Amino acid sequence: MEYQVVTNLSEQDIQDVRAGLRAFNDPFVEHLNETQVGVFALDENGVRVGGIISRLWGNWMHILYLWVDPSLNGKGVGSDLMQKMEALAIEQGCKSAMVDTFSFQAKPFYEKIGYQNRMTLDDFPGDEQALHFLTKLLVDA
Repeated sequence: MEYQVVTNLSEQDIQDVRAGLRAFNDPFVEHLNETQVGVFALDENGVRVGGIISRLWGNWMHILYLWVDPSLNGKGVGSDLMQKMEALAIEQGCKSAMVDTFSFQAKPFYEKIGYQNRMTLDDFPGDEQALHFLTKLLVDA
């Protein structure tokens, strides 16, 4: 067996590993619906001033990205985006949601709208920072 270390990965390097992993995983998860969806906030000129992108997979909504222009902080735009995304996820059959957020990002915001911290990685990605993983039940069991 020979091993190769690559520090400047090509897209093909990544795809080779992903393809192998997907081939292994498919018998277990290929029947689950998967899609990415977005909800955007537009200003009076039609310019995007916020948005949320989520992956809907099986029973779960995974929030990948949430952004609101800083000039709109505290004006309810983030909450509105979340409500619309959660409603869409429920319509698509999702029962739960998950998100990860750094300590310098939006943990209090997510907790305010009902997300519960499930795990924290301290000193990630560096000293005095943390990565939090939060979930929320979207529908009653």
